Amino acid sequence: MKRVTGLGGVFFKCQNPNAMKEWYRKHLGIDSGEGGAMFKWRSEEDPAKMGVTAWALFAESSTYFAPSTKQHMFNYRVENLQALIETLRNEGVQILGDIVEYDYGKFGWVLDPEGNKIELWEAVDDEPT
Repeated sequence: MKRVTGLGGVFFKCQNPNAMKEWYRKHLGIDSGEGGAMFKWRSEEDPAKMGVTAWALFAESSTYFAPSTKQHMFNYRVENLQALIETLRNEGVQILGDIVEYDYGKFGWVLDPEGNKIELWEAVDDEPT
């Protein structure tokens, strides 16, 4: 079983998300809306298949990274979230909550040994065009 297959997203907290979004837009060309920016790419194994990597800013007061007290959270793409969560549980990894499913994929969360919350994402990518 493959575990992590790629980077799904980078998320971090900041004091003023709107000002930071404008700074990143102006200076680095990252145009992010309410849900952040989505960087599209093609699968190396199947170039017709499209995927995305998310980038988003969160307010310092956001509890989305809880129970972690860190200012950042990484999202990793996985192929079979249910199987991976079970494997990690059996290996003694701290699992946070239940798997949540949306139309764009399934999500699960774990903590690493230093308290970093990690989001695992089984994405629903665009079909080949």
